[in-house]
Amino acid sequence: MRPKQPEAEPQADLFRARLENLVDPRHALVRLAGLIDWSRFEAEFGALYTDGGRPGLPTRLMVGLHLLKHMDALSDEAICARYLDSPYVQLFCGEVFFQHALPLDRSSLTRWRQRIGAKRLEVLLAESLAAARRGGAVEDKHLQRVTIDTTVQPKAVTHPTDSKLLNRGIEILARLARRHGIRLRQSYLRVARRARREAARLIHAGRRRQAERHVRQLRTWLGRLFRDIGRKIAGKAAVQAALAGPLGLIARLLRQRREDRGRDKLYSLHAPEVECIGKGKAQARYEFGVKVSLATTNAVAPGGQFVLSARALPGNPYDGHTLADQIAQTERITGVEIERAYVDRGYRGHDADRARVFVSGQKRGVTPTIRRERRRRSAIEPVIGHLKSDGLLGRNFLRGTEGDATNLVLAATAHNLRLLRVWLAWLLACLLSLLQSSPQVQAEHQLSPAAA
Repeated sequence: MRPKQPEAEPQADLFRARLENLVDPRHALVRLAGLIDWSRFEAEFGALYTDGGRPGLPTRLMVGLHLLKHMDALSDEAICARYLDSPYVQLFCGEVFFQHALPLDRSSLTRWRQRIGAKRLEVLLAESLAAARRGGAVEDKHLQRVTIDTTVQPKAVTHPTDSKLLNRGIEILARLARRHGIRLRQSYLRVARRARREAARLIHAGRRRQAERHVRQLRTWLGRLFRDIGRKIAGKAAVQAALAGPLGLIARLLRQRREDRGRDKLYSLHAPEVECIGKGKAQARYEFGVKVSLATTNAVAPGGQFVLSARALPGNPYDGHTLADQIAQTERITGVEIERAYVDRGYRGHDADRARVFVSGQKRGVTPTIRRERRRRSAIEPVIGHLKSDGLLGRNFLRGTEGDATNLVLAATAHNLRLLRVWLAWLLACLLSLLQSSPQVQAEHQLSPAAA
């Protein structure tokens, strides 16, 4: 059922004070809430609800919690705890009176993200840019010239090794057999745990040949366990259907070898969509997650460098083959046609309009203005760093490829709102300093009895 709309003029309560009377109206979150068009989310997400059934949670509440969660890099549990502690958070989420109990369960955030999907969540990114334009933090001229680059969104997985994956497969199969009442010949849990520790110790000591012996033992034990379960669930359709997914992943793990490459290589059993991506970094040769593409403003807007669009790129495609779609998404979100786009040399041979795309090192058609703007191409790197360190782009905990895209869009939106929050606080500080430094205010202060 559609969420209930809040009343325009709620009835006065003699025993409770309204939140707007409790908080400081000059606070950045209060002013930010006034800039956002919350009715836009109601219109975009309303079609996803049915007319019958239990009423859904208010859209402003769910959107506000997700925005604040990614603005401060919090977990679902942490943002629910902050909701109960802060009247500013409750006012941002649309409450009228202070609430002493959570109006939702933590799992409601997960179900809401899955219901909306990453594609529709782009409206949050578009509204963050619209709010920045209303607040004077960015203008349309800043959206015409953009910088585009790719990075890696790491997944919440440990560094994959053969011994670790094989031991994890044995643990998963033993747990599933115990859950479905399958009596195993041997679970191999104790010996597998010891073999994994020995393999890690020997590799650390530089004795790779001896470590490979323990890895081969782990592979043999996992194969025995896999075949034993397969024999004992034969003819049981319900159990076969329940174990089809895990057994398929274990079969992939048993088939793959160290020299295998590509998308079919399995790096994590709980996140099979994880890919190994090499970005040439000195501190991390390889990263495990998904490649993502970002577009930011080229020139520094009054409020900072805003993120204009963000796309997850599963399959690790070539950067140049993603440029046309990235430009199209940026124009769709901002509503402004891109005049120039600046990219690095990894985009050579791209599929976009070459008249408005300029690659680092390009000589043809480069004017002094374009050369000056191209030197700002590397300014996107600090933006990526802030997305990873200040937001949740540095470690994605959401499940599946849809979770990768959802986390990316929310992280980009939160970056824009963080800039806007700082911009509003700066504007207030400037206004107060101007009022204090005006001659008339100083004269009145000197003539007042309190000053004497």
